[in-house]
Amino acid sequence: MLGNPIHDKSYQFAIDIVLLYRSLVKNQKEFVLSKQLLRSGTAIGALVKEAEHAQSKSDFLNKMNIALKEANETEYWLNLLVDTKTIQRSELCNLQNDCAEILKILIAFVKSTKKSLGRQ
Repeated sequence: MLGNPIHDKSYQFAIDIVLLYRSLVKNQKEFVLSKQLLRSGTAIGALVKEAEHAQSKSDFLNKMNIALKEANETEYWLNLLVDTKTIQRSELCNLQNDCAEILKILIAFVKSTKKSLGRQ
């Protein structure tokens, strides 16, 4: 996945989420929150990839909207892991920043696609 910033960023983010999941399961013996994080954090890139071959602009918008929801949910799980002191904020700082950046990019895609479809 070279050349498309949202594809590249969401794919690398998924890799980082998988690595965090492995660490949480191995070191913290944490299974419930980490599984939710794994599911939502890897879904973002999968949905972005699906949107690449959307059947229409509406289909593209739908997939990007779902990716946006998954990114928002991922942000929630990351914050919950920190706030429950399951993991230190310093350990998640980069992931939280990456998630915020992905959210901004997805919001821009959704807004511009809605505008091009005449939806506001």
